[in-house]
Amino acid sequence: MTKTLAGKTALVTGGARGLGKAMVERLADEGALVLFNYISSSSAAEAVVAGVDARGGRAIAIQAPLEDDDSISRFAASVTATLREATGSDGLDILVNNIGGGVYGGIPMTTPEVYDHTFNNNVRVPFFLTQALLPQLRDGGRVINISSAASRLAGKDFVVYSMSKAALDMFTKVLAKELGPRGIPVNSVCPGFNATDANEHEMNDPEIRQQIEGNTLLGRFGQPEDIAGIVYALASPDGGWVTGQVIEASGGFNFLS
Repeated sequence: MTKTLAGKTALVTGGARGLGKAMVERLADEGALVLFNYISSSSAAEAVVAGVDARGGRAIAIQAPLEDDDSISRFAASVTATLREATGSDGLDILVNNIGGGVYGGIPMTTPEVYDHTFNNNVRVPFFLTQALLPQLRDGGRVINISSAASRLAGKDFVVYSMSKAALDMFTKVLAKELGPRGIPVNSVCPGFNATDANEHEMNDPEIRQQIEGNTLLGRFGQPEDIAGIVYALASPDGGWVTGQVIEASGGFNFLS
């Protein structure tokens, strides 16, 4: 069976669990050498690498919290050095900016610390990591930013998260213009509610779960593999003519007719 990403290199930020883990596994299963970072759980990262290895793929975990400009620079240098050691070249074909997150909260209770932390994770880190890795990104490569369906929803209880993901989507569109001459498609993927530990409370509360599933056209929480499949489609040769797009993969959450 032909592996469509054979010979390619990929980086997935936040790849030790949840959506990122599924992305690492799918890209590696399709033949790419996949690097990913994790913050502190070496056992989780090692389990991802072992699982990929067991299926005949290649993945490399790098312990690197992405918190500030210095940590972003150090991580970019580690990625470059790791690629050179593993492949003899520092070229990167696929960059998936998956790291992100936020907390619930409306305007009255949002603190400057929550605001700054949310924008740091969802906007500053992907922006400056992408900037740092542009010299290594090969012409014809891919950049995929993991946004959220929240970027189109004006929810009072997750205002800062929505704002930050909307900013990430605008970064996607401008970066697509920047990298178009190099033949590099850039897109956002916007998940809805997925069955990951980040949504454990929503999944385990029967009332909330019923509300979410009832407000999703396909009637269920997404699975990490659902999002990984969209990421792979954009990273694959068949995804080369799609760029500058904000692609929602939420199963039709809070669908607006």
